[in-house]
Amino acid sequence: MFSFKEKDIQRIAEVLRVGEYPWEVDHYRLKLVNQEEGRTLILEIYPQAKLGQEKGALIVVYTPTSHLQLHFCSGYVVSEELGEVTFVAESGGKLSGLVVERGAACSLYANVKSDLISGDFTKLGVEVMLSGVALSLTEGILEKKAGS
Repeated sequence: MFSFKEKDIQRIAEVLRVGEYPWEVDHYRLKLVNQEEGRTLILEIYPQAKLGQEKGALIVVYTPTSHLQLHFCSGYVVSEELGEVTFVAESGGKLSGLVVERGAACSLYANVKSDLISGDFTKLGVEVMLSGVALSLTEGILEKKAGS
């Protein structure tokens, strides 16, 4: 079972360019502000949250117009070049991914078939292609889990 460590939070904060990430009882809180575009996003990372009868990593995103949660997060990938962090959860051969961008934006891809991330994107419709491309960054961590 995946759990976030202090070094993970440091790396995530570094890529998102967040200076502070206070520990608040049971989670880390990162605030992203994009003054230029007038956006604010709060990212909360719970290393181990009670999710029903089980415990698991929980990712929560708050914006002025949304509240998103990714339960049982199984890993993450950072992209310094893109300025984003992709959190992923897998269940029953399907993936859900929450992408948080340095510019205080986010995207959610839910219940995506795992084989889409390693297939030929040119054969997908534009509306499906974006989820495959976005989650393809997680392929490396998923392969490591499969090989463990």
